[in-house]
Amino acid sequence: MPELPEVETSRRGIAPLIEGLLVSAVRVRQPLLRWPVSPELEQELVGQRILEVARRGKYLLLHTASGCLILHLGMSGSLRVLPTDTPAGKHDHLDVCLGERCLRLHDPRRFGAALWSSEPLRHPLLAGLGPEPLSDAFTAEYLQARLKGRSAAIKTLLMDSRLVVGVGNIYANEALFAAGIHPNRAGGRIGKARLQRLSLEVKQVLQRAIDQGGTTLRDFSRVDGRPGYFAQELKVYGRAGQPCPGCGQGIRQIRLGQRSSYYCPHCQH
Repeated sequence: MPELPEVETSRRGIAPLIEGLLVSAVRVRQPLLRWPVSPELEQELVGQRILEVARRGKYLLLHTASGCLILHLGMSGSLRVLPTDTPAGKHDHLDVCLGERCLRLHDPRRFGAALWSSEPLRHPLLAGLGPEPLSDAFTAEYLQARLKGRSAAIKTLLMDSRLVVGVGNIYANEALFAAGIHPNRAGGRIGKARLQRLSLEVKQVLQRAIDQGGTTLRDFSRVDGRPGYFAQELKVYGRAGQPCPGCGQGIRQIRLGQRSSYYCPHCQH
């Protein structure tokens, strides 16, 4: 699934190409995505100007004066800005036409979403989200308060969008390795000093990935069609059995919360 850096890369790619443009048409070829595309979407969106392309967690928000188009890329979705007359492919499910160009949602698995909301931050998908990990609100003090008494594994907690939004599996593994924290350690048993290190490493690993265009995933390409390159720098994710870059011991793999977790048994405790 595209994670926060991939979504932010998409946002940065499409924003300068569509902000300020007027929506001239909406073409819904396949309304049955993760949630059905509203039949009123065309009526709501046509004639509106795209004021801003924002992001909340893994959701992209196309703000207009009357409301917001909430987009989610699902497991395999991507966005392209193309000439409006570009023929649609099999998995091109939605076009937001902006005169001579259009924003096209491509989603082979149809796990993405395109939802309209007049109050996006109160939408059920967004209302309960925790702070952005790159924001000033995500601190050791915040983590200490929210993790107090929690017995769940810290990696599982990091991936809970109610605690912090957008820290997916890849980056949770990488941040915990950089912070020297075992992924299965109970969240409530981590001291403030180590939480300070963890909050910093979460920010740094995400920012590096954003700067380098997102992690290369099987189904993800950047807006300009070139893959991201951060995957070449992953220290533990997907490297079970390979030597730890810190100490040389073999990276181990376990399952936590139905997700694969990778760690060094010597460097993380």
